[in-house]
Amino acid sequence: AQLVESGGGLVQAGGSLRLSCVDSGGIFSTSNYATNLNWFRQAPGKEREFVARINWIGGTIGYADSVKGRFTISRDNAKNTVYLQMNNLNVEDTAVYYCNVRSPTRDIWGQGTQVTVSS
Repeated sequence: AQLVESGGGLVQAGGSLRLSCVDSGGIFSTSNYATNLNWFRQAPGKEREFVARINWIGGTIGYADSVKGRFTISRDNAKNTVYLQMNNLNVEDTAVYYCNVRSPTRDIWGQGTQVTVSS
């Protein structure tokens, strides 16, 4: 796999998790200003939805309204890693979280990591 997510798990409502997405295939090193690193999630029975985005070069950031103020996306270019810090989690955040690299010429997904928030 080229993108490997980790950091998921079971947490109580109000808790925190930090997801990591490591590029093991040299994707990040060949990225340019048109490349965004995204986190998506998919809950059972629901469509996959956008969570957060960061531009690999410029660092421009965007969030879904549902996670603004609670989640923080960041990147470590030297480690070829993008993170998603998730605070104040609630049961509605339960989903499989996917890392995605998207540009005009690429659309690459990781295998996903499960996040389960208990009430």
